[in-house]
Amino acid sequence: MIEKTTLNSGWTLHCNDTGRPGLPESIPATVPGCVHLDLLASRLIPDPYIDVNEITNDWIGKTDWAYRCTFEAAPEDGKIQELVFDGLDTIAVIALNGEEIGRSFNMHRTYRFDVSGLLKTGANELTVTFRSAYAYGAEMENHYGYRPNNYPGPGNLMRKMACNFGWDWGPTLVTAGLWKPVRLESWDRARLGEIRVSASLAGGDGLVKVHARLARHGEGAACRLTATIGDVTKTVAIGAGEDEVSFELTLPSPQLWWPHHLGAQPLYSLTLELVDDASGDLLDADERELGFRSLRLDTSADAHGSAFTFVINDVPLFIAGANWIPDDCFPSRVTAERYGARIEEAKAANIHMLRVWGGGIFERDEFYEACDRMGMLVWQDFLFACAAYPEEEPLRSEVEAEVRDNVVRLMPHASLILWNGNNENIWGFDEWGWRPIIKPGESWGLGYYLDLLPRLCAELDPDRPYYPGSPYSGSMEIEPNADAHGCKHIWDVWNDVGYEVYRNYIPRFCSEFGWQAPAAWATIAESVHDTPLTPQSNGVFHHQKATQGNDKLIRGLSGHLPEPQTMDDWHFATQLNQARAIRFGIEHMRSHREICRGAVVWQFNDCWPVTSWAALDSAGRRKPLWYALKAAYDPRLLTIQPRGDGLSAVAVNERTLFWRAKISGRRLKLDGTVLGEFEFWRLLCDRFAAKEFPLPEDIVRPGLPNEEVIVVEMLDRRAFHYFVEDIALALPAPRLSVDVAAINGGYAVKVTADNFLKDLCLMADRLDPDAVVDTMLVTLLPGESHVFAVKTGKTIVATEITIGTVLRSANDLVAGR
Repeated sequence: MIEKTTLNSGWTLHCNDTGRPGLPESIPATVPGCVHLDLLASRLIPDPYIDVNEITNDWIGKTDWAYRCTFEAAPEDGKIQELVFDGLDTIAVIALNGEEIGRSFNMHRTYRFDVSGLLKTGANELTVTFRSAYAYGAEMENHYGYRPNNYPGPGNLMRKMACNFGWDWGPTLVTAGLWKPVRLESWDRARLGEIRVSASLAGGDGLVKVHARLARHGEGAACRLTATIGDVTKTVAIGAGEDEVSFELTLPSPQLWWPHHLGAQPLYSLTLELVDDASGDLLDADERELGFRSLRLDTSADAHGSAFTFVINDVPLFIAGANWIPDDCFPSRVTAERYGARIEEAKAANIHMLRVWGGGIFERDEFYEACDRMGMLVWQDFLFACAAYPEEEPLRSEVEAEVRDNVVRLMPHASLILWNGNNENIWGFDEWGWRPIIKPGESWGLGYYLDLLPRLCAELDPDRPYYPGSPYSGSMEIEPNADAHGCKHIWDVWNDVGYEVYRNYIPRFCSEFGWQAPAAWATIAESVHDTPLTPQSNGVFHHQKATQGNDKLIRGLSGHLPEPQTMDDWHFATQLNQARAIRFGIEHMRSHREICRGAVVWQFNDCWPVTSWAALDSAGRRKPLWYALKAAYDPRLLTIQPRGDGLSAVAVNERTLFWRAKISGRRLKLDGTVLGEFEFWRLLCDRFAAKEFPLPEDIVRPGLPNEEVIVVEMLDRRAFHYFVEDIALALPAPRLSVDVAAINGGYAVKVTADNFLKDLCLMADRLDPDAVVDTMLVTLLPGESHVFAVKTGKTIVATEITIGTVLRSANDLVAGR
C-alpha cells in the first residue's frame, strides 16, 4: 500500500532580496500558505486588507522567495519515492538536498517528482524557490508579444490566478507559495495514476464508468482492480504488460440526485482497490462519493432563437444562480468549514447554482464535495478571463496539463453541470477593440475555446456539456452577446444606465449581471479607520476598485432615491438600491420563463472588504441584496410586471407541485384607504411554469400616482407595484413601535407600523458585529406588524433599535425631501 507522509510542517521562508531592510534571514512559514500570510503572521507587514495597506505590500509580488524544510526519510530499495505538490504558486524551482528535481509554471495543477535516487537516510533538505510573477511575465511578453488584457499585470501570460493582479472588486496582492499540501509518497509495483469516474443514468439504473491508468515500477506484475458501489462489485484483471483498464458497473435503481430545491442528494460510495495478483497485497485504493442524475444542455433552435436550458433528470430548469469568486485573496485560508458556511448561505438565499468564475481558481475538493452534499449545482469556467491568451508554447502545454488534471479531479461530482471555456474573451475580441491590436495570424485564445478544450472534455468527460464561453451565442457567425442565443452578460445597466433598463432585455440565459453596494457597516468599521468616515475618504475610496464606482453608485440612485447627504444615508441608500436593482432584474427575467431559463447574478461572495457587487461580504455578513435574492429566487414567486398597456400579476412556480390559490389585489392610498379591489377565486400555475393574470383596469389606473400602491396576494405571497419612484412617492416619515423579546439564541424584534413603511430593514450588525437577522426589505401597511428574528449573544434592549441607524426604511431616506 502507498505510504504517504505529509510535509506541511517545519518550513521557513527566506527573502532572496538580501538588501530588503527589516526582514530576518529566516521567517517561520506555514504550508499550505503563501508569502503574505507568513509575513503577516510574523508581524513584518501590515494587514493588506486594512485601510490602504494594500499598496505598502506591492514589493512582495516583485520579489523572489524561497521556502525550506528539513524532513526525515530514507531510501527504500525496490520502491518509488515521489514528492507530490498539490499546488505551487506559481513559477518555482524545486531542489532536494541541493539538486534540482523540477520546475513549476502553473498554479492550477499537481506536480509529482521521482526522488528515489536523491533521498538520503536522516535529514533531507527541500527548497522551493519562487520567482516573481512580474519578472516572469515580462519575460513572457517578450516571448509572445503583447496581448490585450482588461486588468493590470501579466495574468494572461501565465497559469496563475488572474485576479491576483487586481480586479474591479479585488486588490493587487500577487502571491507566491505552497498553497496546497505537500507530501512524500512511497510505493512499489504499481499505483493508481489517472482515475476517471463518471456516474449517469441508463434508464432507471445507475451507470458508473471507470477508466484507470496505472503507474508501474519494476517488471509490471499482473494486478486486479476491484470496484464496489452499494451491493455491486466488479473485478477486472490488468495484465503484466498493461497499464490502462476501462469498465462499467450498473447499480440497480439508485435514488436520483437533485438540486436542493427539487429533491434529495443521495450519494453512493465507490471504492477502488488495486491488488497484486501473485501476493494478494493491496497496492493502492481510492474512494469517492457519486450521485446519479441525468444532464444535458439544450441549445436547440426555437421560435425565439436558440435555447440555453439545463435539463436535469429530464426536467428543464430555470437556474437561480450567482457567480463565485475566490473567497479570499489568499486561498489557503479558506477552510472546509468556510466553504460549507458560504454554500449554506447561498442555499438559504434560494440560490441553487454557483458559477466558479474563470479569473480565479479551480476550487479545492472540499468546495465541490460540499456542493454535492447540499444540492448546489456548479458551473465551472476554465481559467481564462477578460484577456487575450497566447496559444503558443510553453503556455499551450500548461493549459492542457491543468485541464487534464482538473477535469479528471472534478468529473465525479454530481453537482458539476457545465465546463465553460472562458469568461468574456470572445466578447472582448468582438466588441472591446482587440481586433486591430492583435496582429494577423496572432493567437488570442480562440483555439483553446473552440478546439483544445472541447477535445479534452470529449476525451475525458464526454457525459458533461461543454460550452465555449460566457457570453457566447453558439456560433462565431452571431454576435457573442445576443439576446436570442446562448448566454448573455448585461453590464450596460450598471455601467451606463439605470436598472429599469433590465426590462429591455429578455435573454435566453443571463450568466452575469450585477449592481454595486458597500459592505456591511461592521465590515467597513473593521477594515477602514478614516476620521471622518465618508464615501470619498481615503480608506473607503481605496476599497472601491471599480472605475468611477462611487460615481456610478450615485448616478444609479438618480430617478429612484434622493442623493444621500450623510455617510449613514449613503451606506443604506446604495445598499437598498443594489437590492432593488437585482430583484427588479431577476423578477423580470423569471416572469419570461418561457424564453429565459436562468439568471446568474454577479456576484455572491467577496475576497476582501470592498464595495462590490456581492451579496455576502468578505466577513460573511449579509448585505440587503442577500435578502433580495432570497425573495426573488423564491421557488414560488409572485410579481407584478408590465404587459402591453397594462399590468399583470405573474405567478412563477419552480416547485414539483402545481400552485393553485385565490389571487386578490387592492389599489390603496398609502394611508390604507382602499380605492379598488379584485378577487379571482383560483389561479392555477403549473409546476415549472409562469402564469400571467392581467390586473383589472380600475386597479392599474391610479388617481394620484404619488400616493397610491397596488398590493396583490396569493396565499402567503405578496407583491407590490408603485406608480412612481420613491423620489416622487409621498412616503411619510416612519412612525412605528418596537417590542423586543428574548428567544432562544437571540431576540424577536416586533415592529408595528403606524403608517406605510417601505423596505424596512433591521441592520443587525449595528447592534452586534456578529448578529444575523432573518429578514429584510419588509413592506408594511398601516397597522401591520413584522417580527425580525435576530441571532446574537449580546443583550439587546428596545431603545437600541434606533430609527435611521439600526432600523432603516425608504421612508427615512425620502420623507421630507
